[in-house]
Amino acid sequence: MTTSPDFPAPVTAAVDFRTIDLRGRNLTLPALRAAVPRAKGQTVADAEEKVLQIISAVRQGGFAALAELAERFDGVEQQHPLVPGEAIAAALDQLDPAVRAALEESISRARKFADGQRPRNVDIELGDGAVVSQTWVPVARVGLYVPGGLAVYPSSVIMNVVPALAAGVESIALASPPQKEFGGLPHPTILAAAALLGITEVYAIGGAQAIAAFAYGIEAAEAGPALEPVDVVTGPGNIFVATAKRLVKGVVGIDSEAGTTEIAILADDSAQPALVAADLLSQAEHDPKAASVLITDSEDLAAAVRAELALQAAATKHSARVQEALSGPQSGVVLVDGLEQGIAACDAYAAEHLEIMTRNAPAVAARIRNAGAIFVGDYSPVSLGDYCAGSNHVLPTSGTAAFSSGLNVTTFLRAIQVINYSRDALAEVSGHIVSLSRAEDLPAHGDAVTARFPGDQ
Repeated sequence: MTTSPDFPAPVTAAVDFRTIDLRGRNLTLPALRAAVPRAKGQTVADAEEKVLQIISAVRQGGFAALAELAERFDGVEQQHPLVPGEAIAAALDQLDPAVRAALEESISRARKFADGQRPRNVDIELGDGAVVSQTWVPVARVGLYVPGGLAVYPSSVIMNVVPALAAGVESIALASPPQKEFGGLPHPTILAAAALLGITEVYAIGGAQAIAAFAYGIEAAEAGPALEPVDVVTGPGNIFVATAKRLVKGVVGIDSEAGTTEIAILADDSAQPALVAADLLSQAEHDPKAASVLITDSEDLAAAVRAELALQAAATKHSARVQEALSGPQSGVVLVDGLEQGIAACDAYAAEHLEIMTRNAPAVAARIRNAGAIFVGDYSPVSLGDYCAGSNHVLPTSGTAAFSSGLNVTTFLRAIQVINYSRDALAEVSGHIVSLSRAEDLPAHGDAVTARFPGDQ
């Protein structure tokens, strides 16, 4: 292509989007997991000592410790982190009408999907008078975390709150980092989203300290009222938030370790390079540590995508952040022999977000086993899921999608089993219970049954 002063050469960005070539290699699943791109920087283990110190400080120092941490990490002075109700109401009153309309549409779609997720209660009759039931009961109280930092995430308010409401949770607390430029309160768009959903208990607390405060609670003090502990903590965040959730798991339930964002795209030579690049870039703008991975059997596509990334990265607002993310060890092209190896690589990577841009994309998507969410075809980009698909964008990262799920209604529900046997129904299986109790050398188990039939001894 020739250029002239009227048509200058397009500006490009320096993007070192590396290549991992798996072609011709018959790799096992563990070997594939080791080969796909991963961050080489700080790990959960590295962050653990710092997070343990923060948790200990919050448990021992209460609101005073939170105030010290807010000053250290957020640069704000704080007496008590509870956001006044009038500040929440004012944020909604001052919200841009276009943003409000977008949030309301996102809420509407998320509610429809969440309402359909609630599992049904079941009653199974195993015999005359022998009924075993399973009933789903919401937890009493939840703590929802909405990150701050490089971006503002009112969408994460929706993703946390809507499934909790659909589950029937009655007590909901929300925390988001205090912002110096907003007088030590969370970003006003966060507060406005909370107001739209009827959430009035909002705290200006960020990072691991928010997770600790939710998990252990804080007693009332001169600074203000108590922060009651919760049963479940959910929400995405950085490595310190993910580490804190791991460390308090067992004290409270958690959704998953939803850390720094990641996208993988499985594409063949039918994919449009400009769209592939745009979607990789969309997640790279979250954070310098964000992961963007292309899995393809087409060298031509990989080259075209790399060229598009250079062009698009130079033109985007957060160019430096994007370039760092795309050039990091967590990002790059994975070249595979064909579709089968591509699917295997996707399952090994277990992406938070996985896009399928291949021929017959729905059939390919149906074969994927490990992913937080799967986006099918050219018109289902991750950005859709981030805001208005109706799905939830709080998803497992760092390969944990191989064994955990994204945030959903069941995160806030417990399955309680109810056993209701009549005398005759128990009598029918009493001999089996006695036999098994003796086989396990636990005879009192059997005696607890035979004691109910004294005349039959």
